[in-house]
Amino acid sequence: MEKGGLSGFESSGDDITDQLGVIWQQIKAPVIVPVLEVAVFLCLAMSIMLVVEKVYMAIVITLVRISGRRPDTRYNWEAMRDDLELGNSAYPIVLVQIPMFNEREVYQLSIGAACGLSWPSDRIIIQVLDDSTDPVIKELVQLECQRWSSKGINIKYEIRDNRNGYKAGALKEGMKHDYVKDCDYVAIFDADFQPEPDFLWRTIPFLLHNPEIGLVQARWKFVNADECLMTRMQEMSLDYHFTVEQEVGSSTYAFFGFNGTAGVWRISALNEAGGWKDRTTVEDMDLAVRASLKGWKFVFLGDLRVKNELPSTLKAYRYQQHRWSCGPANLFRKMLLEIARNKKVNLWKKIHVIYNFFFVRKIVAHIVTFVFYCVVIPATVLVPEVQIPKWGAVYIPSLITLLNAVGTPRSLHLLVFWILFENVMSLHRTKATFIGLLEAGRVNEWVVTEKLGDALKTKLPIKASKKPRVRIADRLHLLELGAGAYLFFCGCYDLAVGKNHYFIYLFLQAFAFFIVGVGYVGTFVPHS
Repeated sequence: MEKGGLSGFESSGDDITDQLGVIWQQIKAPVIVPVLEVAVFLCLAMSIMLVVEKVYMAIVITLVRISGRRPDTRYNWEAMRDDLELGNSAYPIVLVQIPMFNEREVYQLSIGAACGLSWPSDRIIIQVLDDSTDPVIKELVQLECQRWSSKGINIKYEIRDNRNGYKAGALKEGMKHDYVKDCDYVAIFDADFQPEPDFLWRTIPFLLHNPEIGLVQARWKFVNADECLMTRMQEMSLDYHFTVEQEVGSSTYAFFGFNGTAGVWRISALNEAGGWKDRTTVEDMDLAVRASLKGWKFVFLGDLRVKNELPSTLKAYRYQQHRWSCGPANLFRKMLLEIARNKKVNLWKKIHVIYNFFFVRKIVAHIVTFVFYCVVIPATVLVPEVQIPKWGAVYIPSLITLLNAVGTPRSLHLLVFWILFENVMSLHRTKATFIGLLEAGRVNEWVVTEKLGDALKTKLPIKASKKPRVRIADRLHLLELGAGAYLFFCGCYDLAVGKNHYFIYLFLQAFAFFIVGVGYVGTFVPHS
């Protein structure tokens, strides 16, 4: 009986396998192969777009470095000097805005750095825009502002009844106060940013002596880049963004996306562009595009660095990447026709903004990374009838990777880890990109990026004897686990019967997806 039942079960299992095999063979030639061929063609086309963009930027940045075209040589820049007759009135009044939301770990750092900015004390106003919902944190921030006020600093603590518009809403409300009417420029710093005392002396002269400049943007310096492998990967990506993308935009079309912090705006440019809008999760990019369409020029200062913190937990990083991927795609959808119809800027700048800035960098880059390297290439293992030319599968990705890596030479030995990590994150970014393009459910989701400051350093010794409580549901990411299983299956198939020899890459990429899928990446914060 037992043997008969077992053999019957095995035979039924074999029958199902055989049936699935027959169905696969029947649909493969008429359906799967044509679809996969179209996918390969589209991915190769997007790969060419991306590599051309990367090579173009590499050529431009090389020429900029060779020619020595620094911002202070392209624009008028003179150090500000005291005027004996006018006194401090010769200096413009600068507003410094610090938007924050429940920033227990870093509020003192940002407020202290802003209050430490060197500028005539009667020509600077520090404005802390506190949207905190935690009454304890709110009180701590207010007390910190009062402490600096008692030292003679002109600091304003501003709150509002709601969080409408999130950061954009807070910045917009901050500009409505009467004392802002006398200000000429506004510097903006997120709650974890710590500018050096000479920040204003190095940025304001560009705005003062060049009336066509609307924005001066500084570079970010990451204080916790060595905290874990995930922060090193972020440093590699962001260093390329600043050293290449921002520099190229500033040097060619005097346009780039405002990074939302560590920058100084001419208030008249901000107002002419329509002020802050909360229609997307990238209010900074929205403002920059609108100001550029009004004819304002932007300057990026690569040698001026402002200290800040990278998200070091996977949860915080995923939320940040969703916002940074969904927002630009949604903004592209909303502004495409407005950019195309604009009469103030020339055709080449329109093409640059629509094609280079938005389409290739904000949409194609995310989609091709996931769809080509994590879906289509593995699929060709299962469908050997579809071939990918070596230049598309090997040479172009290698060139793109090497060009990306130049921004952080100290991390070249981590290149393989960076490739695998970026491919994993491309799943999250691609999903967010489509949400933005289609204006789907989470299109306007705004979760403030968690900052740890020195919290982890102070908590770990205390909690060392206790095992951190971690809920499994918070650690598991099913999409990543599913992608890992698909890649692992394709790797096994290639190893067993395939001829592509992709299995080494497929196994490594599957392993990377599994690691992220179980949340075993980034810094772990103990919970009480």
